[in-house]
Amino acid sequence: MRSNSDFSKGSVSKIILRQAAPMVLAQLVHVLYNVVDRMFIGRIPDASVHALTGVGLTFPILLIINAFANLFGSGGMPLFSMARGAAKNEKDGAQANRAADVMNNTFFMLCAVGAVLSVLVLLVKKPFLYLFGASDVTYRYANEYIPIYVIGTVFVMISLGMNGFINAQGFANKGMMTVLIGAVLNLILDPVFIFVFNMGVRGAALATVVSQFVSALWVVLFLTGKKTLFRLEFRRMLPQWKLIREIVSLGIAGFIMGFTTSAVQMVCNAMLSQFGGDLYVGVMTVINSIREISFAPVGGVTSASNPVIGFNYGAREYKRVRSAIVFVSVVCVVYMTVVWLLLMIFPEFFIRIFNDDPALLTACISSMFIYFFGCFMMSLQMAGQTVVQALGRAKQAIFFSLLRKVVIVIPLTLLLPQIPALGVNGVFLAEAISNFIGGGACYITMLCTVWRQMKRLEKES
Repeated sequence: MRSNSDFSKGSVSKIILRQAAPMVLAQLVHVLYNVVDRMFIGRIPDASVHALTGVGLTFPILLIINAFANLFGSGGMPLFSMARGAAKNEKDGAQANRAADVMNNTFFMLCAVGAVLSVLVLLVKKPFLYLFGASDVTYRYANEYIPIYVIGTVFVMISLGMNGFINAQGFANKGMMTVLIGAVLNLILDPVFIFVFNMGVRGAALATVVSQFVSALWVVLFLTGKKTLFRLEFRRMLPQWKLIREIVSLGIAGFIMGFTTSAVQMVCNAMLSQFGGDLYVGVMTVINSIREISFAPVGGVTSASNPVIGFNYGAREYKRVRSAIVFVSVVCVVYMTVVWLLLMIFPEFFIRIFNDDPALLTACISSMFIYFFGCFMMSLQMAGQTVVQALGRAKQAIFFSLLRKVVIVIPLTLLLPQIPALGVNGVFLAEAISNFIGGGACYITMLCTVWRQMKRLEKES
């Protein structure tokens, strides 16, 4: 396993694939946490559409929790990888100590912020859920789900934020087990709690909390065990505020991406509620679920490439950095093109996974054609964002996070539905437009900056 942790040796594409295989599975399994909830909730007798819509209204809150996990996890992991790579060429162990400190300070912040978020969400849930587009009918189900879910906020933060440190050490199979254990447990507990114990939406939330606790426990046990290269140690968890500022400055891009995704979802739900009612909020819930499943492999590949790019940059292997950029870009674009075609040809198959209500089905098919149009361009945004974040280019990563969501999607979501000929279709069209503008701008800028820099450094070294 220690030989697998040196990303500067062997074929770059093979290393990424070796990392990606379990991480893609891990991404897919992670999606099952919430998607499985929706699959079972969408079949609650006499309340399926309203219950599904109610749980969908909680997405912005769940995304905010994920955003804070990304703030520290996606900020700490590249610093950790670059320090590991730099440690390869040093003798005094300073960079190895830095890597250990980064991991432990990340863990401390995840636990502390997770505890604070739990309290805050409980205090503001009612006004926020109505702000997100809840009606008196759907609020009931959202209110049953979210108070139980936030009990497990710290568990979510640990499993999401710390799992990258397992993968970054070359233990991708162990990282896969983090989400696999929890998701399988969730799959088993969901029908038991929802239908056997007749807990309904509350049962789905409880199943998720129990599963997240088990995942977090797995992460902690591994990172304190004998097999890991870097361990969680209480003495290193004492906050080093200068180091935490570095983690936050790099992780802010991932945070903004998650936070702005929450803001986009809030605006979408509000506009859909206004122009289409509860039915179209339910449509967006289904579309978001399909998106999470179909985009998960791209997330797995980009996550696998992040530590490889960071490690080789730290080790001054600039040609290997460029090879990784090419490989991840081609894989992502090809995969997302295939996904786009499948969604356009077989939309009904994917929708029926969650609900087969005739009205929902009809509305969802036409909305899917608009929402997913040209979604392969989104893969360019994800690839470009991964590269700049892996190399510690925080400002560039932040800019493109804001460009797509805040500058393009939110204004278009507010404006397009006002056009009489568009109505609710304007909400879905905003996403398609942003994929082309945001994805293209992000990737072209990455080529003009990072790619050129790597070629120059390669010649100088």
